[in-house]
Amino acid sequence: MSRGGRWSRAGRGTAIVEFVWLSVLLLVPLLYVVVAVFDTQRTAYAASVAARSASRAFVTAPDQRTGYARARTAARLAFADQGVEDPHLSLVITCRPAPEACLTPGSVVSAQVRSAADLPLLPHALGANTPRISVDAVHRSPYGRFREARP
Repeated sequence: MSRGGRWSRAGRGTAIVEFVWLSVLLLVPLLYVVVAVFDTQRTAYAASVAARSASRAFVTAPDQRTGYARARTAARLAFADQGVEDPHLSLVITCRPAPEACLTPGSVVSAQVRSAADLPLLPHALGANTPRISVDAVHRSPYGRFREARP
């Protein structure tokens, strides 16, 4: 303001311009962070569901070889249900107390799923160097003490 409470002509309209620029400078990074968090959360949820589905699919299989195939298929379907394409999926099935006899009464099947969420809006020209956020999940399913042993 100038003398006498009047606005100077040189300062008119700059508040709108400053507000627009500050809004763009602050909202674009905030929007990027929100999108990245949602993508990571979607991948983390898919990993959790994949681990649960894989261990359950393994336990209900008629034999161990079929169990491994069912577990891989269940994990891939869990990621596909969440819309995660090319999930960089790693599935590890372990059994306790005897790793070679997973489908015996009293055993526990553990499925560990590891994956990574790519950061959004980054060019694919980076190839394998694209930044990722790793997620993992573990689920254990008991085979049951009063069930029949399977091969």
